[in-house]
Amino acid sequence: MLPAFITDFVGLIFPQTCLACADSLARGEEHICTACRAQLPYTDYHKLAEKENPLARRFWGKVPVQHTLSYLRFLRHGRVQHLLHQLKYQGQREVGQVLGHWYGLELSQQGLQNDFDLIAPVPLHPRKLAKRGFNQSDCFAEGLAQGLNLPWDPSILRRNEHTDSQTKKNRTQRWQNVATVFEVAHPATVAGKRILVVDDVLTTGATLEACALVLLAAGCQHVSIATIACAEQ
Repeated sequence: MLPAFITDFVGLIFPQTCLACADSLARGEEHICTACRAQLPYTDYHKLAEKENPLARRFWGKVPVQHTLSYLRFLRHGRVQHLLHQLKYQGQREVGQVLGHWYGLELSQQGLQNDFDLIAPVPLHPRKLAKRGFNQSDCFAEGLAQGLNLPWDPSILRRNEHTDSQTKKNRTQRWQNVATVFEVAHPATVAGKRILVVDDVLTTGATLEACALVLLAAGCQHVSIATIACAEQ
C-alpha cells in the first residue's frame, strides 16, 4: 500500500471522480461518492412480500418467478442513467461490480442468500461481446456473487441469435425479439438448482422471461430475477 502522502499527490494530478455525478472523490471513497450513494433511488423491493412487489406483476401469468428484485429505480437524466451509461458505453465495469456488491450485502441481510444456489447473468451474443469487450450483466453478477457469497457462472445461458436493440420496442415486439434466442449450455449444471438470473435493466421483462423459461425447461428448481435498475411502466 502506498503512503498516504503519495496517494494524495497522485490524486491531485489524476483526480478520481464519482461515476454518478463526476465530482472528485474524497479519501476513502471509491467509484461512487458518499453523497450520491445516499441519494440513489433505491427500490427496497427485497423487503416486500412477493405479492406486494410491483415488479413481480410483470411476470404474473407468463413465467413463475420466486423473487423479483431490482436495486434502483431508473429515472431519465438522473444518477442511475448516468451510472448505467458509464457501465455499458464507457467501459466502467466497476459500476456493475460495486452496485452488485452493495446489493448482495443488502440481500444477505434479508436472508435471501439462502434462496439461491447459483447466479446466471443474461448473456450477450458473441458478436456484441467481442465488440464491447465485456458483459455488463456479468459485472453486476460478479458483485452480487461477492456480496451474497454465492457462485456465479457466465456460461450457464447462451444467446444463439444476434437480435436488434430492445430500446424502442413495445412489450410484444420485445418478446418476439428474444423469445427463441436463449438456451442452457449445460442442463446438468442447473438441474435441481435455484437460479438467480441477472440483467442490467428490467423494463417489460421480456428478456428475463425468455431466460427463465429455458432454465425451467432445463430442470432448475425455481428461478429468481435481479437487476441493477427497473424502469417504470
